[in-house]
Amino acid sequence: CKVCEGAEEMPEPLKQCTAWLHAYFCEPARTASLPVPAFHHPLLQQDSFTGQVLWTLLRDVKFGEAVSYKQLADLAGNSRAARAVGGAMRSNPIPIIIPCHRVIRSSGQAGNYGGGNLMKEWLLSHERLQKEKLAY
Repeated sequence: CKVCEGAEEMPEPLKQCTAWLHAYFCEPARTASLPVPAFHHPLLQQDSFTGQVLWTLLRDVKFGEAVSYKQLADLAGNSRAARAVGGAMRSNPIPIIIPCHRVIRSSGQAGNYGGGNLMKEWLLSHERLQKEKLAY
């Protein structure tokens, strides 16, 4: 894992984001202790169900865990809004940091992912393997 040249000239929010992503892929245990990068996207600033779902996902579904669309709807306060949770996942402006890949179908199947289903499977597998390593 390397950061491109000129990293010392990056603005602070970009440094935080780079550090968080580096930790996610290379040292996942550190992600819990790092500050989450500042989010300035309007979708995350509004008081909306989509924003509430994304913040709930970020706060409540930890590394190596998965949650169904229905379970996430319950956590966000509207148990009948599983389809709206799918819409929120499609609207996610910062996947991986807000881990929409952790949201799966109630059947246990991965479901769709904006980065492609193979990427979703890889991210879920990466988290499972890293979590197993940390357990030893």
